[in-house]
Amino acid sequence: MTKTTLNTPLELKGGVTIRNRFFKSAMSEQLGDDNHNPRMGLATVYKRWADGGIGLNVSGNIMIDRSALGEPKNVVLDEKSDLEAFRRWTSAATTGGAHFWAQLNHPGKQIPALLSKEPVAPSAIALGHGLEKAFNKPRALTEKEILGIIRRFATAAKLAKESGFTGVQIHGAHGYLVSQFNSARHNQRTDQWGGTMENRMRFVLEVYKAIREQVGDDFPVGIKLNSADFMKGGFTEEESMQVVKALAEAGIDLIEISGGTYENPSMMGSQKGVKESTRRREAYFLAYAEQVRQLVDTPLVVTGGFRSSEGMQEALDSGATDMIGLARPLAFEPDMPNKAMNNADYTIELKEPSTGFKGIDQMFVLGLVWYEQQIHLMAEGKSPKANLSAWSTVWFSLMGMGKHAIKKRRA
Repeated sequence: MTKTTLNTPLELKGGVTIRNRFFKSAMSEQLGDDNHNPRMGLATVYKRWADGGIGLNVSGNIMIDRSALGEPKNVVLDEKSDLEAFRRWTSAATTGGAHFWAQLNHPGKQIPALLSKEPVAPSAIALGHGLEKAFNKPRALTEKEILGIIRRFATAAKLAKESGFTGVQIHGAHGYLVSQFNSARHNQRTDQWGGTMENRMRFVLEVYKAIREQVGDDFPVGIKLNSADFMKGGFTEEESMQVVKALAEAGIDLIEISGGTYENPSMMGSQKGVKESTRRREAYFLAYAEQVRQLVDTPLVVTGGFRSSEGMQEALDSGATDMIGLARPLAFEPDMPNKAMNNADYTIELKEPSTGFKGIDQMFVLGLVWYEQQIHLMAEGKSPKANLSAWSTVWFSLMGMGKHAIKKRRA
């Protein structure tokens, strides 16, 4: 068999071909305008990633309901959206044959308190671990509301296809609504949407089916799924594998593996606290992916931790992943894919920004927002800055979000 390399094309089951094995995972952009349409800067930065060699661009959170935002400047895709603004974005992001998929999401109860007095969730259970003040306790969804949200996912997918996206990804990770339904910690319903794992995963399966009905069999539909929540009583690896098998049998095209929630943010991308064995292999969730590979033949993406051509190639050689998921490295070095494909010895070191005050770093989530600021620089046509001050990031948050800056942020 021919060896799979970083520049080997990947053909999905529906016949769609991705030009190489590089996958740009979703990152917070905060570049929606006052009507939650994409600003021109999004086209600028996504074209840069396409020119940099990425095979598959995935957008940051695109919300399906403008009354349920995870962040103040989220982009929303619904019947009120300006599809021409989206078409400018998709045209730029697909430069040179790159794919561009819309990540579709509903935050559930992970809405900052200043954005929603009463968010909704599978059950009326508040977030814990010190998040009680930042996020209001949710109200349990009615079945009618659940069905309405499923329809919103499907509508957003239909509009994504109409506006030039080449696929969609369901955000089923990081403690957002789909993830909340999957977790016994957050879903304690007693109807058909809760209880057993079969009932808890009904929501994500119905979302997938509704989307598929709207976009057809040839349009790629993927998912970002937690390997686990890493929380007592939460979504486990064994349960995650049940969901993977069910989605694979339903026909999902691509599965991106991640993990963690706001309560235990294992997905933040920091190298702090990472086991040495994981650090050597570079990929945070590769061991889980190796187990999943024994269950399904659906193409997999592992995101988090990759820093070198050697580590990325070893991950492909293992057979556990079909694509290399990258996030923060692309905010720092947008042409990383081209560099890695052309240099077998390529490596990158990422900065862990700090003001020197742990409390301030945590309040402004510098490990995320510093890289978001780099995205904003690229959106303005500038280059990322290796020496960007952590204090400038604090100011960036305060200027850009005002009172929202000190609230918890997404990943």
